[in-house]
Amino acid sequence: MATVGEARRPSDIPFGRLRARLGGELLAEFFGTFILILFGDGSVALAVAGLPGSGRQNLALAPFGPANWLIIIWGWAFGVAFAVYAAGGVSGAHINPAVTLSFALRRGFPWRKVVPYWFAQVTGAFCGAALVYAVYWGAIDWFNSTHHTTRGQSLDTFAIFATFPAKYWNGSWGGPFVDQIVGTAILVALVAALIDNRNLAPKGNTSPLLIGLVVAGIGLTYGVNAGYAINPARDFGPRLFSYALGWGPIALPGRFQWFDNYWWIPIAGPLIGGILGILFYDFFIGQVLTARAAFPVEPEPGRVPEPEPEEARGRPTERTGDRTSERPAGTRRSRHAR
Repeated sequence: MATVGEARRPSDIPFGRLRARLGGELLAEFFGTFILILFGDGSVALAVAGLPGSGRQNLALAPFGPANWLIIIWGWAFGVAFAVYAAGGVSGAHINPAVTLSFALRRGFPWRKVVPYWFAQVTGAFCGAALVYAVYWGAIDWFNSTHHTTRGQSLDTFAIFATFPAKYWNGSWGGPFVDQIVGTAILVALVAALIDNRNLAPKGNTSPLLIGLVVAGIGLTYGVNAGYAINPARDFGPRLFSYALGWGPIALPGRFQWFDNYWWIPIAGPLIGGILGILFYDFFIGQVLTARAAFPVEPEPGRVPEPEPEEARGRPTERTGDRTSERPAGTRRSRHAR
């Protein structure tokens, strides 16, 4: 049996040729989105039904209030970070159809892979929701029976799996739709910044952790308007599962007392937002970096110059005309110097 790090013959790897190509990328996208939902939906299940029903949280003596929202925010943040760590080396860990679409539009991701990636992401989210339910079904049933409601009437337990708009929108689509566009645009723009090696991209494989913090930041600032799905797969996969398990019209078409036919908002809004996010980043930052690489310029007044290399410090400088050059003696001026 081969040990860790030991080379294996191709014939020893089941479906090796398929795994080495698109099939392997789809497995990674499935697994990454699966992990995302395990942490994300799991945190909501804990906050909504797990803690109250477990006896570990006495609501009469110490109501959590907004602290429950913090549990959910950090659950989703860790879910994103760990999902990217798990799948990033194989597929890039899009784990979000909006990211896949924006990368196809502006980052050279092959268009032929877009729909297969979407399918893998939605399927991974569906299966992740199924496992969360398998762990928390007792708490969910306890919550519904305690509140004398059925699944088809329980918006609280449906919220474990998918999103819905805040009550103050009074059934309007406009506010939640704009919210999803803005939230996803922020996400994709900052993901583009964090992986752009021409910019101040983080070092030491810390990008996944920082992307998770971006999701936490969105939840802390824009989360309550519509549940900050900002990911069509994250919402639609668990929505399909909850529909199949008895939440009925609340899941599909997305109907409750103050909203109706809501299911498409967390799909269309993030897809549009992802496109806008990558376009905004490229216009304001990406194309500036490209221009500076093509036409190097001296640092502007007030801009902190790049530090000198250690080996260049202390060397004698050479005079050029009536000025003293800042380059070490014996070096030649770049052809781009002005």
